[in-house]
Amino acid sequence: MSTASGAQPDSPPAVIPAWALALQDAPAADVLRALETQLGSRAAVATSFGAEDVVLVELVARHAPSLRIFTLDTGRLHPETYQVMEDVRARYRVEIETYVPDHHAVEQLSRAKGLFSFRNSLEDRKECCAVRKVEPLRRALVGRTAWVTGIRQEQSVTRAGARAVEWDVQHGLLKFNPLWGWTRDMVWQHIRDHHVPYNPLHDVGFVSIGCAPCTRAIKPYEEERAGRWWWESPEHKECGLHARRS
Repeated sequence: MSTASGAQPDSPPAVIPAWALALQDAPAADVLRALETQLGSRAAVATSFGAEDVVLVELVARHAPSLRIFTLDTGRLHPETYQVMEDVRARYRVEIETYVPDHHAVEQLSRAKGLFSFRNSLEDRKECCAVRKVEPLRRALVGRTAWVTGIRQEQSVTRAGARAVEWDVQHGLLKFNPLWGWTRDMVWQHIRDHHVPYNPLHDVGFVSIGCAPCTRAIKPYEEERAGRWWWESPEHKECGLHARRS
């Protein structure tokens, strides 16, 4: 089925199996259990250790402990992010597969354009993200049939069209966003109720946390991802990990 503009939808029904489509409105725990049953190690849970992602890890530990968990270490994360990684690892006794950028690519980018080239233009910022995030994600997804993210619809204008179950055109596999319909209040209620370790930067105004040079605290009136690449327009604030077909 085509959209009104003639573009194909992000989630072609012919590609997504029936068992996955049936999870569209299922609770997050049920989505994770189904993935464990249907795909096992062929499904992987992505975490950057923000509020949504630590909730995902907690849910995996309780409801689908055999699912694999991975993270992308860009080499430029806040010290607090590295600490919450270790806190989560110890608390839930989970193995976290860590993927880092290709060091040759990082060296080449730094030599050619310096350490802060991402501030020069949108194209330069996307190039940095491609080296530090997109390419490591590609390696993390090799051999996978599906991946799981902590994306929520209300996070930003770039994520408003997210669904619980999608076909990831960019990577050619299923993508599950079990928290897509959660509000920020629901996320934090879960953290409090289950005593989930979280990044202390959240307590000082950092709502969405990425690389240290590209993240700041936000004002109360700003949208959740306003602190990411704050010099850019809202519609550009994605790193390429969650590219959507327009």
